[in-house]
Amino acid sequence: MKSKKNIVLKIGTTSIIKDGELNKDLINSLASSIREHKQNGFNFIIVTSGAVQLGANELNLEQRPTALKSLQVASSVGQITLVNSFKEIFKTKDLRIAQVLMSKNVLEDRNQFINTSDALNELIAQDIIPVINENDIVATEELKFGDNDRLSAIVAIVVKAEKLVLITNQEGLFDSDPEKSNNAEKINYIEYDSEELAELIPLSATGEGVGGFSTKIMASQMAGFSGIPTQIITWSDDCIKKVVNSEDIGTLVRPSSKKVKLKKLWIAYGMPVIGKIIIDDGAKNALTKDASLLSIGIKEIKVPFEINDGVEIFDSNDLLIAKGISKISSKEFSLGKEAEGKVVIHKDNLLIL
Repeated sequence: MKSKKNIVLKIGTTSIIKDGELNKDLINSLASSIREHKQNGFNFIIVTSGAVQLGANELNLEQRPTALKSLQVASSVGQITLVNSFKEIFKTKDLRIAQVLMSKNVLEDRNQFINTSDALNELIAQDIIPVINENDIVATEELKFGDNDRLSAIVAIVVKAEKLVLITNQEGLFDSDPEKSNNAEKINYIEYDSEELAELIPLSATGEGVGGFSTKIMASQMAGFSGIPTQIITWSDDCIKKVVNSEDIGTLVRPSSKKVKLKKLWIAYGMPVIGKIIIDDGAKNALTKDASLLSIGIKEIKVPFEINDGVEIFDSNDLLIAKGISKISSKEFSLGKEAEGKVVIHKDNLLIL
């Protein structure tokens, strides 16, 4: 039997919460769609927001909390309501779910990264639908993903998804804020690495452009770099059907045609960075031709590093061009004319950005 394709669905707060309450009609419709399309060769992984608002409701708070500790408490309380509602509604469609809470340190440790990938794929193999959220109760400002859009992109990378679908309150990306401009036009297709997409990020972040979509754009860039297309849509009862049938809906962010190995994706998005170096133009050209980084091509060590540390590589114009895992300590080689041609970062542990 041909293996099924994985699709990651991220449901935003504006979709999962309606008039301050859990949108059970959406969850019911979602369950029906998933049941139908699981039989047609698709697996689904859900990343959902909404726990904080549900917790705030149960704690009788007049508005969503903003302080970190209050957010943690509200999220912890709301998670129970959220996952139990998914479980009860999905059970009516003969679908099983599992709650998965993730935190950023999962990505920073290579072994945890692999274990998370194995665990999610085992749930999928056993026909169980992961329902994922950030583990807010142990998060700090430094550990938080910051948004479930980025979390969903990381999940898509981990499960090697066929597509990432971001479900929100707008029908896609617009070239300007549709709530402020009558001339705003929806973008049907856009490349993940296009200047046009990158230019939308600061506009969105300041509220002057696409209406707070900056995190969705950055998530689509992460997925796109990894070879995964992203579809940004608004919810409707037939939207999943249109997505899996590749119909025109929302905005499709087209990905890179390159296939990046999981280890190199961890280098890109999970690896903690310790060292920073500057390389010359000769080394830069060599790296683009799939060569390892040799000590003779390093002009300057900005931040020293030890064996197996994450290292950022900059060119002579101070532009970040690559990341990798060091094979030796920066203490083990010299710079300048006396430099030997030691392998500092092997090409198998090197990712060109």
